[in-house]
Amino acid sequence: MQNLNKETVYSLVQVKGTWKRKAGQNVKQDTKGRVSAAKIYESSSSNGTTWTVVSPITFTYTVTQTKNLLDPSNDTLLLGHIRDAQQLESIRSSTKPMKRFIVMDEVVYNLYGSQVTDYLEARNVLYKILPLPTTEENKCMEMVLKILEEVQRFGIDRRTEPIIAIGGGVCLDTVGLAASLYRRRTPYIRVPTTLLSYIDASVGAKTGVNFANCKNKLGTYIAPVAAFLDRSFIQTIPRRHISNGLAEMLKMALMKHRGLFELLETQGEFLLNSKFQSAMVLEEDLIDPASVSTRIAIETMLEELAPNLWEDDLDRLVDFGHLISPELEMKVLPALLHGEAVNIDMAYMVYVACEMGLITEPEKFRIICCMLGLELPVWHQDCTFALVQKSLCCRLQHSGGLLRMPLPTGLGIAEIFNDINEETLFRAYEKWCDELNSGSPQ
Repeated sequence: MQNLNKETVYSLVQVKGTWKRKAGQNVKQDTKGRVSAAKIYESSSSNGTTWTVVSPITFTYTVTQTKNLLDPSNDTLLLGHIRDAQQLESIRSSTKPMKRFIVMDEVVYNLYGSQVTDYLEARNVLYKILPLPTTEENKCMEMVLKILEEVQRFGIDRRTEPIIAIGGGVCLDTVGLAASLYRRRTPYIRVPTTLLSYIDASVGAKTGVNFANCKNKLGTYIAPVAAFLDRSFIQTIPRRHISNGLAEMLKMALMKHRGLFELLETQGEFLLNSKFQSAMVLEEDLIDPASVSTRIAIETMLEELAPNLWEDDLDRLVDFGHLISPELEMKVLPALLHGEAVNIDMAYMVYVACEMGLITEPEKFRIICCMLGLELPVWHQDCTFALVQKSLCCRLQHSGGLLRMPLPTGLGIAEIFNDINEETLFRAYEKWCDELNSGSPQ
C-alpha cells in the first residue's frame, strides 16, 4: 500500500515566454506574467512521485442564423467566425487575398456550386472546392483521408484559414473529423443545407464516420468555430428530407418543449408544404412557423449540449430516438434516412413510456398522429425484438452499465430511466406491432 505524502498545488505563470510553477492554489492575476487556469498537483509516496495535471479546455463557437449567405455583399461566410474586433478590422483592411478550402456535398455543388464560386471570386478569395458524394454509405475514413490529401495539396494556415463544409449531416460530420485530425485541430465552419443538419449536426461538437458497420464509431468532440444557418438552402431538398429533419425537431419537442410539439402538431403540413421558407406565413396570425420552430429546436438542443459537449454525463435527453435507431439504420441502409430511423425508435419508446404509465393512451395517440402528420414512419418490419434487445445490450456496455433511457413523462417533458424490465419492453413491443404494423394506428 502506497504511503502518500501531502499534496502540493502549483499554479503556472508565464514570464517572457517561459512557464514556471509557483506553489499555491490562488496566484493573483496581477502577478507579474500570465497566469494559467491550469494546475499541477504533486504528491510523493514510497513508490515514487505523481503529478496530476488539471487543464481546463474551453470551446467557444457561434451558431448564427443568417440570410443571403452567398450574397457577395455578405461577409459572414468568410469572417462571421471572428469575434475579435481588432482582428476583424485588420483582415478587412488587408490587401492580402483570403484563402479557403471548401468541401461540398456533390448534390449541393450541382445546385449551388456556381453561386459559391461567384461569391468567392467576387471577394477575391483563393479557393479550392472539393465536391464529394457524402452519403451515409460513403461515410468512412477513406473519405476523410481523401479530404486530408486535398487539404495538404492546397495548403492552409491552420489558425486563420478554416475549412468550410457545405452540405448535410454526413458532409458536416466527415469534414469535421478531417479538420480535427489535420495538424491535430484545424478550425472548420459548418454550413448545413438540409433541415436535419440545420437543427442537429450543425449545433453540436461531434464529428464522426461509420466503422465496422457501426454508425459513427470513429469520431471526435471538436466543435466548429462557427455554424452559419441559412434556411433558403432547405427549399431545394425533397419533401422526404424535410420530414427527415422534422423527426429531430419532434425529438426536442417531446423531451423539452410542449409548445414546439403543439406547433408541429398543428402546422406540420404547412412546414412541409412551405419547406421552411419565411416568405410563406400564416395569414390569420402572421406568425412564421419556420422561424419559431427552428429557433426553439436550436435553443433546446444547445441547452442540452452546451453543458455536456464531451458527454462526460451519459444521462442525455438528446439520446431519445437513438437507442435502437443506429442498429436499425445500418441494418437496412440505405432504405431509411437517419431521421426516419430515429422516429421509428421514438415511436416504439412512446409505447414503452405508455406501458410504464408515464404517459396516457390519449397522449400516445396524439404523438403517433403527429408523427404521421409529419409524414414519418412509425414502424418497420426489420425492427425486431431481437434487434431491440441487441441495441439495448450495446447501450449497457457503452453507458456505464446503465440503460439511461430517455422517455417522455408527458408532452414536452421527460426523464432518464434505468430500471426497465424486459417484460415491459416486450409488452410494449407487441402493442406497437399490433397497432402500427400497417403504418397507422389500428
